[in-house]
Amino acid sequence: MMNRVLITGAAGGIGSALRESLRGVYPVLRLSDRTPVAPARDGEEIDRTDLADMTEVERMVAGCDGIVHLGGISGENTWESILQSNIVGLYNVFEAARRAGTRRIIMATSNHAVGFYPRAQTIDHRVVPRPDSRYGVSKAFSEALASLYADKHGIGFLCTRIGNFGPRPIDSRRLAIWVSPRDYTQLVRIGLEHPDIRFEIVYGVSNNRRSWYDNSNADRLGYRPQDDSEPYAAEILAAEAGQAKDPIAERYQGGMFCAGEYDAAAPPE
Repeated sequence: MMNRVLITGAAGGIGSALRESLRGVYPVLRLSDRTPVAPARDGEEIDRTDLADMTEVERMVAGCDGIVHLGGISGENTWESILQSNIVGLYNVFEAARRAGTRRIIMATSNHAVGFYPRAQTIDHRVVPRPDSRYGVSKAFSEALASLYADKHGIGFLCTRIGNFGPRPIDSRRLAIWVSPRDYTQLVRIGLEHPDIRFEIVYGVSNNRRSWYDNSNADRLGYRPQDDSEPYAAEILAAEAGQAKDPIAERYQGGMFCAGEYDAAAPPE
């Protein structure tokens, strides 16, 4: 029974794609971003809320049955910037949703919440966080806060640990973590429509045969990804042949997020 669905971060790559793929699926899409988005069409509402302003966030959330929360900084940054965008802003969205009676939230978390697991290890949704960056810490925080609001306030959360979203994978690391637009749209719809979701973590990845993830929790919820990165593998691997690789980035699933600011005195895995 989703009438009005809010998409935060609607001007970004994922938000823009969902704007198209969800148009007409739900009667009203409310599209929010501080960055300008294209003018509203039938069944769309445009919003320019700063997520750090609780009063404005309450207005943004009012009347929304479900939220797809993509807003915030989508990569490594200073602690001050991460704090305001990805922690304070996140809290404001969840708390405003509680006050408004919103019953379902799809949270864009990230593979970087678990980026310090070795590539040699297959992990599932039950592993403890091993963030690879301040950004990864903010995504681990988002999962913890979602768990609190699910258990204490009864909001249904689907936390999607997104790998890399796009029309095709762009390098060898993304062969393991790529998610196509149509596969991610399927996950979002499961999160909004599945009747039994309380608090779930899944990996936002396609059916990649090189995957580092056991995504059986998504399978349990009915996820049937249609795409696989393998058709792009030969071209990508040929293009990277002979390139120098950072040993830390190659050891861990988080790639260069792990290598950045890495302390050489840290013990190897």
